[in-house]
Amino acid sequence: MTGCVSDHPLIPRFPRTGAAALGFAPLLPLNLATGRLATSLARRHPGLFERLGDQAAKNFVIDPTDMPFVFRLAPRPEAPQLRAVRRESAGAWDARVAGPLAALIGLVHGAYDGDALFFSRDLVIEGDTAAVLALRNAIDNEELDLVEEASALFGPLALLAARPASRLAALVGGLTGVALTRRSGGSFA
Repeated sequence: MTGCVSDHPLIPRFPRTGAAALGFAPLLPLNLATGRLATSLARRHPGLFERLGDQAAKNFVIDPTDMPFVFRLAPRPEAPQLRAVRRESAGAWDARVAGPLAALIGLVHGAYDGDALFFSRDLVIEGDTAAVLALRNAIDNEELDLVEEASALFGPLALLAARPASRLAALVGGLTGVALTRRSGGSFA
């Protein structure tokens, strides 16, 4: 990995013992969820992937550096794919964004400033920077909330799932310092 991720005191890190345990866990359940999430995002937020234009043909690796896996994103508007793979099996990519999981989630929710994270070296970008910038702008434009998106996966039961999911996210976010929802995020960097 090129670049160095600093130990920024405001960015929570996933516990090493938890990450080590996840290293032995099968990725199939996570991939079922991320696959459904990508399909749902394309349906609920068509502009997210369409806004990428030519960059939608690129392959991205989203690398939570404190986890034992990475996410491969192929943001094709007609059939986006998001899959977790073991870091050593990441394969070829056009662009890579790496940083602690909390920072990556915080970027989605607007809790962290991407430029500040980049210049503090808490975020590493490699490869096609124009593609990363297009992806960042598309995500920022949609103002995604991952708790809302996860609740939407429950289809007709989404409204029933939303309230407990939001409460759980607020509780866990309060305990860990991770902006698990857009509503919990201020600007930390």
